[in-house]
Amino acid sequence: MLKDLVEYIAKSLVDNPDEVLVTEIEGEQTSVIELKVAKEDLGKVIGKQGRTARAMRTLLGAASTKVRKRSVLEILE
Repeated sequence: MLKDLVEYIAKSLVDNPDEVLVTEIEGEQTSVIELKVAKEDLGKVIGKQGRTARAMRTLLGAASTKVRKRSVLEILE
């Protein structure tokens, strides 16, 4: 569910939605969600002063409390 949320948001933001890759590494209490986009779309995902990335992390945090799990979003280059 969390992976799908990040993938949907990222594909809506970028110019090359085919190159969006989201992987989820699950632990017992924490899951790490890694987001990889095309190099030219990296700025769109991060946003000015990291505002878009911060907003994505806030949404992910709100959704993860619903499933009672902590989640971390990592944006890979």
